[in-house]
Amino acid sequence: MYFGSIETLEQTKRQYPPAIAKALQYLKDNREQFLSMDAGVYPIEGQQIYAQVVNLETKKKEDTRPEVHRKYIDVQFSVEGNERIGFAADTGNNAVDEDLAAEKDIIFYKQAENEMELLMQPGQFAVFFPEDVHRPGCQNGGGASLRKVIVKVSTAVL
Repeated sequence: MYFGSIETLEQTKRQYPPAIAKALQYLKDNREQFLSMDAGVYPIEGQQIYAQVVNLETKKKEDTRPEVHRKYIDVQFSVEGNERIGFAADTGNNAVDEDLAAEKDIIFYKQAENEMELLMQPGQFAVFFPEDVHRPGCQNGGGASLRKVIVKVSTAVL
């Protein structure tokens, strides 16, 4: 997992694989436009790299499920509002709650072993790889409206 601020991207982008750097540059270049864009999917490089602009309401942690993706990396970017995201290494010890890997590239777990939390605020990003369990959309004190962008990067382009 990577975590950082889009504000310091110029100082750190050389540390990222090219496909991740491209996703982060897209986020930086479009940061202001994300506030007015319609929710939906926006291609960056076809199905290899694309962005999902979403609006959601945060939920209590116990009302969300940890998840993993096998074919895509999630680059999650906070545009407006804040959320807590649980994260942990996928140890292989988590009980599967729902397996939608074939249809939607997502596996939900019942819990995440050794889960920690990350507070996401506007301008911050987190990159979750297939070995990273993550639980997005959790409340930070109380329910809140969020606007975020999730750039999906195919593992095939790394």
